[in-house]
Amino acid sequence: MTLNIASTRIVLLHGHEGSDVAGRVIQAFGEVVIGGNYVVGIVVFIILMVINFVVITKGGERISEVAARFTLDAMPGKQMAIDADLNAGLIGPEQAKERRATISQEADFYGSMDGASKFVRGDAVAGLIILVINLLGGVSIGAFQHGLSLAEAFQRFALLTIGDGLVAQIPSLLLAVAAAIIVTRMNDEGDMSETVGKQLLASPRVILTAGLIMATLGMVPGMPTVAFLGFALPLFYVAWRLQKSLPTSDLLEAESITDTILSEQQANLEWRDISHVDKLSVDLGFRLVYLADKEKGEELVKTLRGVRKNLSEQLGFLLPEIRIKDNLKLNPQEYKVNLSAVPIANGHVNARELLALNTGDVYGTLDGEITTDPAYGLEAVWIKDDDKAKALNMGYSVVDLATIIATHTGKIIKEHLDELFSYEDIQRLNERLKDISPSLAETFEKALPTNLQLKVIRLLLREHISIKDIVTIAGTLIDSVEVTKDPILLVSDVRCALQKVLAKQVMGNREELAAYSLDEKLESTMQSSLDQAMQAGKVSLDSFPVDPNLLGQFQRTMPLIVDDMKSRGVTPTLIVIPQLRPLLARYARTFTKGSLVVLSYNEVPDYVRVDILGSLG
Repeated sequence: MTLNIASTRIVLLHGHEGSDVAGRVIQAFGEVVIGGNYVVGIVVFIILMVINFVVITKGGERISEVAARFTLDAMPGKQMAIDADLNAGLIGPEQAKERRATISQEADFYGSMDGASKFVRGDAVAGLIILVINLLGGVSIGAFQHGLSLAEAFQRFALLTIGDGLVAQIPSLLLAVAAAIIVTRMNDEGDMSETVGKQLLASPRVILTAGLIMATLGMVPGMPTVAFLGFALPLFYVAWRLQKSLPTSDLLEAESITDTILSEQQANLEWRDISHVDKLSVDLGFRLVYLADKEKGEELVKTLRGVRKNLSEQLGFLLPEIRIKDNLKLNPQEYKVNLSAVPIANGHVNARELLALNTGDVYGTLDGEITTDPAYGLEAVWIKDDDKAKALNMGYSVVDLATIIATHTGKIIKEHLDELFSYEDIQRLNERLKDISPSLAETFEKALPTNLQLKVIRLLLREHISIKDIVTIAGTLIDSVEVTKDPILLVSDVRCALQKVLAKQVMGNREELAAYSLDEKLESTMQSSLDQAMQAGKVSLDSFPVDPNLLGQFQRTMPLIVDDMKSRGVTPTLIVIPQLRPLLARYARTFTKGSLVVLSYNEVPDYVRVDILGSLG
């Protein structure tokens, strides 16, 4: 473009002096194209411009646009494929990191080429406009400033203008061709020039065919035989050399077998190559991946970290990290919560929308898709961001997608606490106890073997009892283990030691404990079943056999108790005798999903007044 400006200045200032004022290159190009007829010269130049602008530049621009769009659209799928290979153990973390970097570079490249193609097109358009300006300006200057006739001015300035335009179009044409080659190349790891050379010389048949066509054209009467044969003979020579350099099929097969054997020997599988199973993970559909994107704030990552921190502080042990992964097998707006790679729960949400929860004290209705909260089944409506203020004013509780998924994940964690507590956690718990009370920790480790400690702690967590007060728990177990080694009985003793904590959890800010009791006849029947089971042999307190009719009765009545007590604004609670508590607690977890708390009379502090609302029977 700089040379265009300089040559235009020379042509317009000195074009009337002769055809050589702008240099011999411009003069030579102009004379060759014009060939004595200026109209023909202009037509030929326009044809060359059309070839450059319409065929090459336009095609390259379109290819770059499509390549950029397709590359960006394919990025989520490629990222998911990398995660899938990583989880399957096909690649390691370093390879996954390299592949992600390659995908990012590829997207940046095609995005840049999309913009660069606009420069290439502008260069071609500028050449055509400069030609018109030079021709009109030159004729006007020659006719009105230097006294030339219109015909003479047109002849002089047309020669220089066309020559200048053609000289400028050669680099423009080469630039357009180069850009088109770059955006149409196939992705590989080889150098660009090396790739082009390999593709052109990949098969001798291509070169041989081109040589035969050249030779055939040279034999046609009237054609320049010497020129065509001058091209054909080198092509024949190149094809002959390529044919000689190709290995035989037997050699290729032998080399292939050797490479396979060597690769198998080098790729010996090791323990570190086997991917581990994540204790906790959340899979996202591809339309929800943005929730974990660093560039967009990592909303879900931060919210899940907060859930993990809060629950860990409440429960008294460190929960495992929650890994977030994308999953192409899910619906685009679906998420899934996994425990040890096993799907436990899933939910469907509306991407980039908010959920307005009906808290029971709302007025009016909202425009949006009616749904239910994935975690607790509350009535809700999907709304846009613009409707958030309106929903809040109407009494709705508005939450974003990250909060929805994190809340659901937290609920699943609470329901499977015992499965998340491992042998490593026992060791860390003992280390924590050692920091608080070294002598107690030493006695505790000697009194209870690790496997018994694990069973007791898991039973406590199964009923959502915090192990934060490890000093009280350890001291109680040390005393109780001298009497029994039954984990259920040990847990009962720990629960009695933590009765104040249990009562506080159930009562909240109330001064009395509202609860249901067990019907006397039903209690007597179950006690008889327990006595018979104990006479028959060793039996577990949480699994002794009872009349099947009783199971159906519990299945019907326990949810009714939960609904009744929730409507009264109190925690659903059932108080029973100590011997029956383990079994009824298991039934409550099964039939009410842990909504019904089962306490024994021994677990209620003496200072707490109990308000019996009814009986289960």
